[in-house]
Amino acid sequence: MYAAYFDGACEPVNPGGIATYGAVIFHDRDRVWACSEVYYPEPGRERQTSNNIAEYSGFLAVLRWFIDQRLTDAEIMVRGDSKLVIKQMFGSWRIKNALYVPLALQGRQMLTQFSNINGLWIPRDQNHLADELAKAAQRRAGVVRRLEAA
Repeated sequence: MYAAYFDGACEPVNPGGIATYGAVIFHDRDRVWACSEVYYPEPGRERQTSNNIAEYSGFLAVLRWFIDQRLTDAEIMVRGDSKLVIKQMFGSWRIKNALYVPLALQGRQMLTQFSNINGLWIPRDQNHLADELAKAAQRRAGVVRRLEAA
């Protein structure tokens, strides 16, 4: 059984800030992969960022890792504190017209490659590892987070 966690952040403003994401994957209880990255929009669209884009970027990073490892038939549980991502990818929420739509559609397409994947919304306090990875990417990018500036 694999357990994957993802999170995203957009600071110092949302939308329009620096979008970052973090993700971590465990196989049984062993940590097998983690990432902490900045989302880079297409040139000319640098301010087209949001927390939802950051969250989707973390989710897509998880899916890419499983695809790259050829583990699409493994038993996978993806956990995140973004109700939007979890409900749109694994539930019944519609994808509405917003900046994140291309990423959401990419996620839906990627999910068709998996045979045994599920998603679960978790409260933010249960997502501390992925959250810290997203914040670490913010720090590396030189972002002063709103809560830290206050």
